[in-house]
Amino acid sequence: MSAEAPKKSDDKPQPPERSTVVLLFATAADTTWRMFVPTLGGALGGLWIDGAMNTEPIFAVGGLALGILVTAFLVKQQYSKVENAK
Repeated sequence: MSAEAPKKSDDKPQPPERSTVVLLFATAADTTWRMFVPTLGGALGGLWIDGAMNTEPIFAVGGLALGILVTAFLVKQQYSKVENAK
């Protein structure tokens, strides 16, 4: 006879836990791209359009504002995902 406890039908294998350092690094990397890529992309895209159309600050400021709005949405989405995981 074995000393093992009988397995229940709802016993599912649990995924291995990630270390805290890896989890913090992944969260920091995810937040970094969510903040800088849209902001810099919007600003650089606006500068490029301004250069092509000779409309100096208009599209650069608009692209920067759009990038900030996209950044706020992405970070809020990430925060909601973390809150729901608790």
